[in-house]
Amino acid sequence: MRRLWLVRHGPTGAGGMCGWTDLPADLSDQAALNRLSLALPVAPVVSSDLVRAVATADAIAEDRPRLPHEPALREMHFGAWEMRRHDECAAEDPVLAHALWDDPGRHAPPGGESWDDMSGRVLGAMDRLLTATGGDLIAVCHFGPILACLQRARGIPAREAMGQRIAPLSLSVIRIEGGLWQVEAADLRP
Repeated sequence: MRRLWLVRHGPTGAGGMCGWTDLPADLSDQAALNRLSLALPVAPVVSSDLVRAVATADAIAEDRPRLPHEPALREMHFGAWEMRRHDECAAEDPVLAHALWDDPGRHAPPGGESWDDMSGRVLGAMDRLLTATGGDLIAVCHFGPILACLQRARGIPAREAMGQRIAPLSLSVIRIEGGLWQVEAADLRP
């Protein structure tokens, strides 16, 4: 048995859909970072290559082995809708905006990726990283990638997965045994 320890990066203060936009994280809450680090095992730490995840991973890594940044762990790419609010996008294309949230999976923002594409990218990377490390893994990433892992573990539809809260600097834990993923904890704030 092993565990996948999923940490969401620190808050960005973004007011719109922040996917591949490389915003920094606010890591001024040192007490929260310390509590988070204490809740984690001694295991390799990997992060997406976006600065908000890299800086968060660096802040909690301490003496843990640090793996190279993994671009496949990035947030969903919102294309032309990057950094825009949902109401703005809905005014521009109400049918697509509604479909993106009400029937996620195959729908993608203009020039962006669908939930299914993001999920496939992230889960493929997690499988590869877990195989390479052979044990527990700490992954510092984003809202969408964490939800994709929870979706797999719970066997739920994308729409249900997207309705869950995953706060900045929260911890979710997936137990993996015999190839089966099970949620041990989600959205913990140590």
